[in-house]
Amino acid sequence: MTPTLTLLLALQIAAPATDAQTAPFTAEASPQAEDASTGRTGPAVATSGGDIVVTARRRTESVQTVPIAVSVIGGTALAETGTYNVSRLTQIQPTLQFYSTNPRNSAANIRGLGAPFGLTNDGIEQGVGIYVDQVYYSRIASATFDFTDTERIEVLRGPQGTLYGKNTTAGAINIITRKPSFTPEARVELTGGNLDFFQGKASASGPLVDDKVAIRLSASVTTRRGTIYNVRQNEWQNSQDNKGVRGQILWKATPNLDLTLSGDYARQNPNCCVQYYARVGATQRPTNRQYAELAAAQGYQVPSTDAFDRLTDVDTDLRAKQELGGLSLLANWDLGGSTLTSVSAWRFWHWDPSNDRDFIGLPITTVSANPSQQSQVSQELRIASNGKRTLDYVLGAFYFYQTIDTQGLQVQGPAASAFLLNPTSAAGRNPATLNGLTARNTIGFKNTSAALFGKLTWHVDDRLSIAPGLRLNYDQKSGSYLSVVTTGSGSTNLTSDQRGVLAPQRYDPDFHNWNLSGDLTVSYQFTPDVFYYATYARSYKSGGINLSGLPLDAANQPILASATVKPEKVNHFELGLKTRLADRRVTLNLAGFWTVIDDYQATVTNGQLGVLRGYLANAGRVRTRGIELDSAVRPTDRLNVYANAAFTDAKYVRFTDAPCPPELSGGSAASATNPASPAGRPGTSTQPSYSPANCDISGQWLPGVSKWAFSYGAEYQLPATAVGLEGDFYAGYDGSYRSKFSSNPSRSRYTDIAGYALSNIRVGYREGGTWNAFAWVRNVFDKDYYELLATQSGSTGLIVGQPGDPRTYGVTVSRSF
Repeated sequence: MTPTLTLLLALQIAAPATDAQTAPFTAEASPQAEDASTGRTGPAVATSGGDIVVTARRRTESVQTVPIAVSVIGGTALAETGTYNVSRLTQIQPTLQFYSTNPRNSAANIRGLGAPFGLTNDGIEQGVGIYVDQVYYSRIASATFDFTDTERIEVLRGPQGTLYGKNTTAGAINIITRKPSFTPEARVELTGGNLDFFQGKASASGPLVDDKVAIRLSASVTTRRGTIYNVRQNEWQNSQDNKGVRGQILWKATPNLDLTLSGDYARQNPNCCVQYYARVGATQRPTNRQYAELAAAQGYQVPSTDAFDRLTDVDTDLRAKQELGGLSLLANWDLGGSTLTSVSAWRFWHWDPSNDRDFIGLPITTVSANPSQQSQVSQELRIASNGKRTLDYVLGAFYFYQTIDTQGLQVQGPAASAFLLNPTSAAGRNPATLNGLTARNTIGFKNTSAALFGKLTWHVDDRLSIAPGLRLNYDQKSGSYLSVVTTGSGSTNLTSDQRGVLAPQRYDPDFHNWNLSGDLTVSYQFTPDVFYYATYARSYKSGGINLSGLPLDAANQPILASATVKPEKVNHFELGLKTRLADRRVTLNLAGFWTVIDDYQATVTNGQLGVLRGYLANAGRVRTRGIELDSAVRPTDRLNVYANAAFTDAKYVRFTDAPCPPELSGGSAASATNPASPAGRPGTSTQPSYSPANCDISGQWLPGVSKWAFSYGAEYQLPATAVGLEGDFYAGYDGSYRSKFSSNPSRSRYTDIAGYALSNIRVGYREGGTWNAFAWVRNVFDKDYYELLATQSGSTGLIVGQPGDPRTYGVTVSRSF
């Protein structure tokens, strides 16, 4: 929703539009896009009479007349707000949530929907699509690169299946990079800050053959010392180490045909990622099997019980190395009455991690790594009408094929028996029982998707438009999962205790499905500055297969019935009102939505006998609804102010067999006290049913989404002519707030994250589109807050956390030539 959530952050693409609604979507269709790279930016509304131009509907249009909830952030605004990757978008996009324990275990949600909260499972798809220059990125992890030479980012809310090649049921993040230019140009941006932060970006563009062939090359590097100190390994962890290059060649083959060949490569190799001691909560286990007594029995203490001392002692080397890149060919052929577009792409993503999955300095799990190699090819073909006529259309076909190969390794250490087995048993007293117990997992995945989609817009008259859309989709997923478990001596002859911790499994899941979905939008232009729309969408998120191991039955055997997960069925309603007032110095947009999903796909954790394994399940039904208000005001030519609010009420309507939260896990009672009432507030209601593994969490909050979220700020400019300079001095403030949210699939009093507010400031000087130099401070008040809280395996009661960044500061200088 949030039609102009960061509209004010995109003034650099707010050059006056001329007949924006009639331009076809081609590489050269939008002169405003070129202006975006050089125009001034910061929180601001468009100049009087100007429009922000977007390509959200595969044609260039004014954002204020697009019947989609879409927000826009321009390239310079990304730099000034420190938004240099997807995760940082959340501070300026209230309805966007992004959570990551490492690049692979990343999730992007819009309005609380998009991806299951917890460990990533390769066998299902994301509900929020990531597109870079119209190429679909199949995994959020493969889109964790630093933004380089970015013109703008469009964030679309709600189902987009009738306009975009890959079906996305929650929304899309549309990243548009700067195109090759036939006018020679170059840009350099350098940033330095505390924590040894350095970021450098450079790009150059110009003609290779006059008026025929142009090229653009860009590169970036980001390094930063870690924010967490490991007292055992004597090093800083959770660092940054990113490098990337991108190249594009534009060939104007004929006056009506242009082709753009793009290639990119990025490498990240940070000393990352650690979660560590945050707090301890009681579980249903006997006290001698809970964290406090288990740690005391080993004579162990964490370096600090205050996570914001930022100290850890994890004993496994950390690594979050990834390589990603690809090639694409974009062709636009203007046929006169329509434009034919082809998008061909190949991409890869290679992941090489090392984690400490017990989160403390004891050798419980000494190795936890799932290296993975992913490759994808995609082909999209679209034809879209040019200009504005009685009947506009976009028709397309899409094909996608993906393979993933994963080689998992988990090794238990000498402290595993004491932590994971009953200490009253002989096996529990013998460290050799689990020491060296090893699981080697070989996982394969093939994913084929094909679709026909289209959107028609009937302009009944100059004001009223009716736009139906349809999508026919086919998905086929097949996989193989083999886990070979051996003892420390290399034997495959396991005891029941050993099987309870790492169970050998083998299965070959398969899923295939056809579905038909569609939407209908009615829009009405009351006046040139008042626009209304209403949308209904019936959508599907593809079903999938479980590629992280299956839950086990009482005999420690995999439950094969859980090898596949059903598609999500989405019913979505939305109303929007977009307005501009006071000679367009005020933009005020209001939107409301109501989305119900049946067979919601949830990633949960099997708490049986200490196994940490994400697996898939279908919750009965979830519902998210909300109202979003976005405003941008320019009271004078010097001052720009913005304030945006999002109220999101997201909950499980029906989920009767969910995994229990920590305080209800690990026991054998027939009933227990619920840590949260059905309304999602702390209470004392009794669960209607309770077992060591399952609870009824109907009525509780969906994880990861705050009920209230805000972004707000202002920027003031002062001409520098008094000191003999041609540009402007400026000072800016950007703030954000998120209320309390749950950080566990089943809400727990131990994993609720308290609400927090963050403040960022900047002071600088800019001169036209050439110079921009500013000092910045982010998290000015050094607020302590968690990005995530999670549980340790085995229902020990240990809660581990991932604190957000402390106060950071630095200077950024950019120059355009």
